[in-house]
Amino acid sequence: MTWHLPLVPAGEPGADLTAGQDGATIRRTVLPGGVRVLSERMPGLRSATVGAWVGVGSRDESDGHFGSTHFLEHLLFKGTPRRSAMDIAAAFDEVGGEANAATGKEYTCYYARVLDSDLPMAVDVIGDMVTSARLDAGELETERGVILEELAMTDDDPGDVVHEEFAAAVLGTHPLGRPIGGTPDTIRAVPRDAVAEHYRWHYRPETLVVAAAGGVDHDALVSQVTRSLAAGGWDLSGAVAPRERRTSEADTSGVPTEAVSLTVSRQVEQANVIVGSTGLAATDDRRFTMSVLNAVLGGGMSSRLFQEIRERRGLAYATYSFASGHGGLGMFGLYAGCSPAKVDEVTRLLGDELDRLASDGISAAELERGVGQLSGGLVLGLEDSGSRMSRLGKAELVYGELLSVAEMLERVRAVTAEDVRELAADLASRPRSVVRVGPFAD
Repeated sequence: MTWHLPLVPAGEPGADLTAGQDGATIRRTVLPGGVRVLSERMPGLRSATVGAWVGVGSRDESDGHFGSTHFLEHLLFKGTPRRSAMDIAAAFDEVGGEANAATGKEYTCYYARVLDSDLPMAVDVIGDMVTSARLDAGELETERGVILEELAMTDDDPGDVVHEEFAAAVLGTHPLGRPIGGTPDTIRAVPRDAVAEHYRWHYRPETLVVAAAGGVDHDALVSQVTRSLAAGGWDLSGAVAPRERRTSEADTSGVPTEAVSLTVSRQVEQANVIVGSTGLAATDDRRFTMSVLNAVLGGGMSSRLFQEIRERRGLAYATYSFASGHGGLGMFGLYAGCSPAKVDEVTRLLGDELDRLASDGISAAELERGVGQLSGGLVLGLEDSGSRMSRLGKAELVYGELLSVAEMLERVRAVTAEDVRELAADLASRPRSVVRVGPFAD
């Protein structure tokens, strides 16, 4: 079953798409005003996870608003006219639930996991937060200090630093190259008015996706969402189309056309290095090939990077490859943490393994192992309500289609060794940047 989003009328109440999958029932409704509600009922589950996905991330910030998206992730927990920050926290604690939020480059998600009987409460609280955040000036200043401490914690971790600097090196001044959480300078500089303006502009019915999985009744969920958003003052009477997904066409403005070499000085015991380039967009047809490539190259203990750099040479404890896809652009990298004295050798080996994959391809045994690793991981990764809820939200906001487990496995198994070699050759031909963090001179 594949969902192509335009098939569901935007302004038609109760316009549903229903499908059975793995014993579960998946439904999608678009409310007047453009709010999308998706659910996956998992038989026998007594818990439920619900998330409010807002289609705004760090890439959507404009000059004067940098850091606002991350600020809002914190501030929405600080109270509404109906609830204080303590009320919000206590609502989940007193039923043994969990609530949290996450900011990404292209979306923000506020989510909670509770017993199925407590789902109406979770929907009401999260809906209240999304629609009616007070953004109190005093709370904002308090949270400014909290965010600065969070950024300082990240800056103390060389593994986090090397990934942040790699994104900046590969994507340059493109909005996707900015750090998700902002920088100390942008967090100190952004005024309350800018954060409030960012909130008013992006937190709207047409940008909101509510996804839930577990012990969920879809019709009841739609009613709960409607009541909660209406109580927050949102107008759900008009036939407003949901905001379209981001274009899959690559916008490379600001992306460097040549390789970047960057060294960041940190007085640590171990060097962290990433070698890589731009990758694939989230909706690229080759994303399943990329998954197989990653599994073979750096996805586990049998991968080429692990076997060559750790097992045969003993040069690193951790080494892997990774890929991230976004609207129009992506990144691909190879990571290792090693002794500073060995960083040049390890950097060379990382690049050599990619080049060898591009020239020689992979064996039939490697292909079978990579496909098997991904197939098992896909199924195991969907064993809980939280992962199923996330899959619904990302399908709506990022991919524009929701594939069944069987369809995902079919696409993985359709990848050939030649597909992997061709993609590796494409990646190997791109400008290859190197970022190192360790006890080196800048």
